Amino acid sequence: MQRLTRPDGETLAYKRLAGAGPTVLWIGGFRSDMEGTKALALDAAARERGWNFVRYDHFAHGASSGDWETATVGRWREDAIALVDHLEGPILPVGSSMGGWVALLLAQARPERAMGLVLVNPAPDFTDRLMWPSLEDHVREAILRDGLAEIEEPGLGRYALTRRMFEDARAWMLLDGDLDLISPIHMLQGRRDDVVPWTHQITLLERLNRAPVRLELVPDGDHRLSTPADLARLVEVVEEMRRN
Repeated sequence: MQRLTRPDGETLAYKRLAGAGPTVLWIGGFRSDMEGTKALALDAAARERGWNFVRYDHFAHGASSGDWETATVGRWREDAIALVDHLEGPILPVGSSMGGWVALLLAQARPERAMGLVLVNPAPDFTDRLMWPSLEDHVREAILRDGLAEIEEPGLGRYALTRRMFEDARAWMLLDGDLDLISPIHMLQGRRDDVVPWTHQITLLERLNRAPVRLELVPDGDHRLSTPADLARLVEVVEEMRRN
């Protein structure tokens, strides 16, 4: 475990494997950490195949420090950029769900470093387009009135949703205009994903009008895309992108 200290004293926890080629950078999802199934599958592949590989925890996630109620998309973006600036050479970000949004923001900010992107059920703009409409009326009212509301979800536990997070996220929306990215992008998307529906990627494809993009739909895939077959395909996609 290594730690990157940020200007405000918070620390970003990460694990690094030294190898050859671009650094494969795992960027996890909302309320997930670097010990998840996909992150560990990539770690195992990196050890076996000799990749440079880094996985880390977002601010207020996992082993990283931070107060969850102050966490924002902008903060997660800044930390990803800081980590890349701390590393050397080309980067191949692999972003899952919310991590896909962060990966896109990272590629925007450091286009010269991102040699490509692998996105797994990416969720750009999920706060306004997916999460907010799915909340019950009383939860939305509490967020607007009190600044936060506690909810509980299977797999995510009990946590607070804050007005601060929703408001900050609007500064980082990507689907309202063209995305000026040119690096190749490979998206893996489950057709049966009930968190980020596959149709969400149609708008993303329309915005990526300069980058070469491949959208690979997994017929029986859910939001996790963590079956043995899913994990094997993820590893192969990363390997293919490394070689390009």
